[in-house]
Amino acid sequence: MPINHDAVGAKGEPRRASWDSDRCLLYAVGVGAGAEDPVVSELEFTTENTAGVAQKVLPTFCVVSGFTSKGGRSAMSALGSYDTRMMVHGEQGIVLHREIPVAGEIETIDEITGIYDKGKGAVVAAKTVATLVADGQPLFETTSAIFIRGEGGWGGDRGPTDAANVAPDRAPDVSITYQTREDQALLYRLSGDKNPLHSDKQFSDAGGFPRPILHGLCTYGFTGRALLHGLCDGDPARFKAMDGRFSSPVMPGEALTVDMWVDGNHAIFQTKGSDGRVVLNNGGFDFSA
Repeated sequence: MPINHDAVGAKGEPRRASWDSDRCLLYAVGVGAGAEDPVVSELEFTTENTAGVAQKVLPTFCVVSGFTSKGGRSAMSALGSYDTRMMVHGEQGIVLHREIPVAGEIETIDEITGIYDKGKGAVVAAKTVATLVADGQPLFETTSAIFIRGEGGWGGDRGPTDAANVAPDRAPDVSITYQTREDQALLYRLSGDKNPLHSDKQFSDAGGFPRPILHGLCTYGFTGRALLHGLCDGDPARFKAMDGRFSSPVMPGEALTVDMWVDGNHAIFQTKGSDGRVVLNNGGFDFSA
């Protein structure tokens, strides 16, 4: 049965999710923090009891903070049923209104903002607004798009076609390389995304991949670390907004190189795999001085 193409504008019911110090630490090591970093020590993100070091939270933690959400139905339920093996993450964006606390509870409301016909599949775009329960004020917003193979071809709107944040034809101003582990996906999945596409070869075979792939949001987290340390001196308070498009799967064990081109308080970035292919493209990043 095809997805519901009339679900655009559907809003979810309020949902709540909470986290603690340990979950933030687990997320940090899941996106590579704590390994030998070429730029800066990351003890503030990977420990809670280092003398003279206050624990902080990686800004990209917001993309997994809602995985434990409880409450009403999500807007995505309005899509109907589809084969999750045919789904891949297409785009991800975040806007941070302030630093994420080490422990907290949020209330979220999501909305389907677009459904686009790409011929071989459908793109479903969504937005989520998160409010910190403790004070009732906005904490962050996320935007995302998923691509569902086999769900296109109904003659619908193809969606935006202009590419944003195109990398300039010159050497990057900053470039940072991180090495992922062979078991990176098994570690990252403990943050809440337990899709077997990233752990079960039978499942990844059915999806057309040679072996389980790394989570797109894990690549996103590695990239966010590079932006944080390369352009914000490791200070999460300076990390304002990040968005990008996933352009190629990443295999656990690959090295990821993040190239950054800076213009004032905005940067364009690309993330490349071990062989030089672009795996996260059209990246835009806003930060404060």
